[in-house]
Amino acid sequence: MIGAMRAEFLRYKALGEKAMAQLGETELSSTPSGGGNSIAVICWHVSGNLRSRFTDFLTSDGEKPWRVRDEEFTPRHVTADELRAKWNEGWDVLLGTLQTLDDAQLDATVTIRGQSLLVREALLRALAHVSYHVGQIVYAAKAIRASEWQSLSIPVGQSDQYNQEPILDRPPASETRISRIKTDPR
Repeated sequence: MIGAMRAEFLRYKALGEKAMAQLGETELSSTPSGGGNSIAVICWHVSGNLRSRFTDFLTSDGEKPWRVRDEEFTPRHVTADELRAKWNEGWDVLLGTLQTLDDAQLDATVTIRGQSLLVREALLRALAHVSYHVGQIVYAAKAIRASEWQSLSIPVGQSDQYNQEPILDRPPASETRISRIKTDPR
């Protein structure tokens, strides 16, 4: 189960990165028309959330006293390198923590904002949170790129062709190898 969760987190990480890769630096920091958060702000928030939740995941409350959540939502202008570094700060903590967990720990208890959750519940909550914000990133990037947007999934009108070779539904080869190694130690 931990392996499947890790693969799903990585799928959303890649989706967000592919969307952001289609934008220039100015676009990454621009506020969408009609208001809302820039992609840079969303990345700061996701990173702060992942760092807070998964630092000392099993032993301390997931809302760390050093996190200043409101500052994550401050409009900012950043370079693509700064954005990538901040984004990866959070993801590195999450992925490092997932490397230390095994399925036997899924029913252990962790705390987030004083609320007790099973590890499996906390992981699902984090995955839902990440997917929500990656969806915002993709939506904003698609709106910015408009007709120049490169689809991240099955382009409209190509479903039949895709269904003949559904490559997006398969885990990356490296994940398949990792899963095989964990279940078959030969």
